[in-house]
Amino acid sequence: MRDLGVGFGYLLQGQKWVARRGRWLGIGLLPGLVTLVLYAGALVGLGYGADDLTIWATPFADDWSSPWLGIFRGTLTALVFAFGLFLAVITFTAVTLLVGQPFYDALSQEVDRGEGGEVPESGLPLWRELWISARDSLRILLRVALYGVLLFACGFIPVVGQTVVPALGFCVSGFFLTEELTAVALQRRDVELKERLRLLRSRRGAALGFGVPLTLAFLVPFVAVFLMPGAVAGATLMARDLRGEASADDRENRADADRTTAAGPTGSTGPTGSTGLTDSVGPTSA
Repeated sequence: MRDLGVGFGYLLQGQKWVARRGRWLGIGLLPGLVTLVLYAGALVGLGYGADDLTIWATPFADDWSSPWLGIFRGTLTALVFAFGLFLAVITFTAVTLLVGQPFYDALSQEVDRGEGGEVPESGLPLWRELWISARDSLRILLRVALYGVLLFACGFIPVVGQTVVPALGFCVSGFFLTEELTAVALQRRDVELKERLRLLRSRRGAALGFGVPLTLAFLVPFVAVFLMPGAVAGATLMARDLRGEASADDRENRADADRTTAAGPTGSTGPTGSTGLTDSVGPTSA
């Protein structure tokens, strides 16, 4: 449960980071707006065509009596649209990151710079980074599609299909959404997809705490566009945590602790306390 709160905390920190830096918020909105228009058109088309697709896929039910035919095909149509929405949520981030790779990479570097220390850079040309991002996104999409097919099939189980399955769907979406977002920072650190997934599984609670609320928010029109810049910023902070990199606050606290240790418990500057009271007046002074 603690990790869930940690993940959600990174999501909030990322949103606060961009809120204080309006320039980066504006830059980060552009790729999301372009992708939103494309996805909105695709979902509208699916909404109009899902019923026809269901009828085409179930010719064996043409002779069923009412109301079973309507219930069966109505449920199947809803599941088809839900599956399309499921894929849209998880692929929206991948496509947006691909479209806005230079923008989000620069934003992620700025977050690293603000945290101090080194700012990792891949050193690869842009076309190479885009290729790696597209390749890894396709691998993630295949994994998501596999889970989606399994969950789609389980959706026909009475009660479980209408309660447990949707919850599992959001968890799957949230986990892989977190992977897509943290990949911006982790790719600059030369962390391969297999290692990224291992890191996230080791902190599964944090990954879900970050990704599931974001997945739910992305279901609201236009919200995904406005949350994307902050999501990238928060994912960069989370990536630093996954890699064990100290934050600016951690380094400041450590420096304070070192100064306190060096000063000693009585405020002296050295092991013999040359500025202590007993030294200044002498051991026998009245």
